Amino acid sequence: MRIAAFLVLAVCLVGCATYREDLNRGQRLYEENEYEHALAIWRQLEPDTDSLEFMDQARYAYLRGMTDYRLGFRPDARHWLAIAKATEQEHPGGLSQQWKDRLEKALKDLDKDVYGGADDLSNSRSTATETTKQPGDGGAAVPGSASGCQTNADCADGQQCQSDQCVPM
Repeated sequence: MRIAAFLVLAVCLVGCATYREDLNRGQRLYEENEYEHALAIWRQLEPDTDSLEFMDQARYAYLRGMTDYRLGFRPDARHWLAIAKATEQEHPGGLSQQWKDRLEKALKDLDKDVYGGADDLSNSRSTATETTKQPGDGGAAVPGSASGCQTNADCADGQQCQSDQCVPM
């Protein structure tokens, strides 16, 4: 029984060490500007990242995101860098301050793809308004409110939205 437990523990330790070795090898390739080769390692390692410690998961996500960023895979880069940032916030210590600074710069650049280059969304000139419902109105838009209904979902059962007003069906 003890031998079986020892063997299971040994296999787990070897597996984790192998994943960490892949992570280190990918990082070396990334640092040598061998982005295509590093990306091949990241893709191979991706299904097993949950076997890494949280600090290594943050490092993986950062390196994967920056590799994608360097290769021009911007949506993938934004995805992985956001994961790196979230993981680092939950479990600090995986990323150096230099990496955190670079991550913030890259995310700011990548956010321009999504938000159209708006540096500060609070100064947006959007004319969109939020439809507000009162508690207990059963989903109906507030009668006499400036916003009225936008869709049938804003109206109570048995009503539909026509010309921004809920009317009986």
